[in-house]
Amino acid sequence: MTSLKKFHQNILKSDIQAGFLVFLIALPLCLGIALASGYPPAAGIITAIVGGFISSWLGMSRLTIKGPAAGMIVIVIGAVTELGQGDIILGYKRALAVGVVAAILQMICSQLKFARLGIAMSKSVVHGMLAAIGVIIIAKQIHVALGVKPVSKDIIGLITEIPHSFIHANPLIALIGALSLFILIFWPKISFIGLKKVPAQVIVLASVIPLSILLNLSLPHAYSLLGHTYAVSPQMLVQLPTSLMSAITFPDFSVVASYVSVKYILMFTIVGMIESTLTVIAIDGITKPKKASDLDKDLFALSAGNLVSSLIGGLPMISEIVRSKANVDAGAVTHRANFFHGLCLLVFVSLLPNVLGLIPLAALAAMLVFVGFRLASPKEFTHVKEIGNDQFVVFLVTMITTLATDLLIGVVVGKLIDIILNLVRGSNLSELFRPKITTTNSGTQADIKISGAAAFPSLLGLSSQIQQLSVNVKKVILDVHHCSLIDHTFLSSYKTLFAERPDIKIEIAGLDEFRPMSDHPTATHLHKSPHKL
Repeated sequence: MTSLKKFHQNILKSDIQAGFLVFLIALPLCLGIALASGYPPAAGIITAIVGGFISSWLGMSRLTIKGPAAGMIVIVIGAVTELGQGDIILGYKRALAVGVVAAILQMICSQLKFARLGIAMSKSVVHGMLAAIGVIIIAKQIHVALGVKPVSKDIIGLITEIPHSFIHANPLIALIGALSLFILIFWPKISFIGLKKVPAQVIVLASVIPLSILLNLSLPHAYSLLGHTYAVSPQMLVQLPTSLMSAITFPDFSVVASYVSVKYILMFTIVGMIESTLTVIAIDGITKPKKASDLDKDLFALSAGNLVSSLIGGLPMISEIVRSKANVDAGAVTHRANFFHGLCLLVFVSLLPNVLGLIPLAALAAMLVFVGFRLASPKEFTHVKEIGNDQFVVFLVTMITTLATDLLIGVVVGKLIDIILNLVRGSNLSELFRPKITTTNSGTQADIKISGAAAFPSLLGLSSQIQQLSVNVKKVILDVHHCSLIDHTFLSSYKTLFAERPDIKIEIAGLDEFRPMSDHPTATHLHKSPHKL
């Protein structure tokens, strides 16, 4: 009994330590993401606290961290801007109403077991969307990191203004931004293990807060350098209310039925669900639990957190990949690490709000620029190109369309291009959208035959077949002999559908009858025969 008690104490200790470490990473990111989203900085803190206090106990994925994420910035700031029509406070309140309805839709999706729909989304479309988000974050935040207010409001204009902002940068503010970016890039490369365990974000705060005091940024004043005069003011620091209670804001439902609101309700719902699902699957892939996370239960826990968060002034939350990975690396064992990360945020903000008021916005902007670069990294372009030219086209079209229009249009156009490419490559609408999937059981083996196109719609049918498999089944043969093509989305996702049955061995029969469009293992495969089967 004593050893069991000690075992549970060790688990609790591990969760507390992991939660504390994630809190250190989450603190500046929550503030930065909120500001970049057009919300008050305290809104990001509220979101993470709600995620820790609400979602942790409702069946969420064991080791994921719930909170605001950079991937939602573009959608949220779009909602605030369009719904506010020049009034950012009104836009914020109306965006909260969008968040409430989206949370309810996510809750309904969880009950209808729709969480797996995210798996069927084309990976190239998702990566194109994320790359566009990365470019947008960089285009918006680099000006803040340089201490310059850009003239342009659209993305293309913001990008073309970057050289101007470098030339006219506020030297002291740019110094803070450059120092922050330097630390974020090079701190993880330090080989000394003891120092490497300290998150780069903590080192950034430990460096820039004393610098903001030294430079007296809390008082408005001017300074001269090389014949030019520059101004600094408290507006260049994080502005927080005296208490979190005073930061609570309620939604404005006055235009929630408008076209603009409905558009953003769909984006909040779908993008949040897809990003969260992919994060849960990724963390399960890293930790390899005996029992895979229940995606629908996790979605319900997430949606409940989103509902509470939006009702009191917080951002929409997702299962955030960077903090979730940090949670795993820190040795978290249970969902309580997510709770402790929220608790640490609450305690810190309640006891030391003045410390947060010393954080320069340039440092937070640098953190977001760093996140944006990771989303739109040249490595991402290279990776997609290696999968195949077809996926590179889908990726680029999604990214460029998103930059030129908005996220919803970008994703829809990217998906349409993906569908058109499948039709051009030998499939037809019936094969693509109505594949025939049948299962034959023989003891411990099940043969699942796919006729038509093994593309994203067939993943949904395959998921349904897997749910009906007997517990005695230990091996599944996927028969693709009668497929017209096997696309990248299918090959990169089908194994994920078996996550809840890790005991099952999976084989594909008939793949040798197809030719891959590249050397990548998940490249689209076209049938070698010129005639359809």
